[in-house]
Amino acid sequence: MNKNLPTKANLGQFENKSLLIVDDDDPFRNRLSKAMENKGFLVTSASSVAEGVQKVKVSAPTFAIIDLRLNDGSGLDIVKEIHKVKADSRIIVLTGYGNIPTAVAAVKSGAIDYLAKPADAEDLESALLADKDKKAMPPENPMSADRVKWEHIQRVFELCDRNVSETARRLKMHRRTLQRILSKRSPK
Repeated sequence: MNKNLPTKANLGQFENKSLLIVDDDDPFRNRLSKAMENKGFLVTSASSVAEGVQKVKVSAPTFAIIDLRLNDGSGLDIVKEIHKVKADSRIIVLTGYGNIPTAVAAVKSGAIDYLAKPADAEDLESALLADKDKKAMPPENPMSADRVKWEHIQRVFELCDRNVSETARRLKMHRRTLQRILSKRSPK
């Protein structure tokens, strides 16, 4: 066995198996909650920053999967709250828009890992139970380079209030090229 590969803890090693899932995408949160319950976690879920912080105050979880961008704010606020109450919690930050500054901010706030959506229950379980002293395993189904590029363009487009000209200027691309990209379906 390669010593550089991460080892995965067994959920049975943890006395408290509580898992908080915070995501404003209801179908995703419900599917993930059921999948993680089937793996043995005791799941509670929330759909907003306010609801997530409230659940942390009632009972700090051992594990957490928090979406970075929620309708009422940043998931990092929940990460910080969990870290204040229970510093040894294992927290994974999820996002549809992966970039280095937000990954660094997530880890500084107390997260142990940062995964891009769509992440499946297997990847999340592996990340939650990974040995903290080893490097994380690469994801089984990472986003393609085309998908990452498309996600970035969509994010900038949304941040520019869906203004094509402003988005093209910020991305340093021709407006017509951007319009062609925006008119196509997202790559797999």
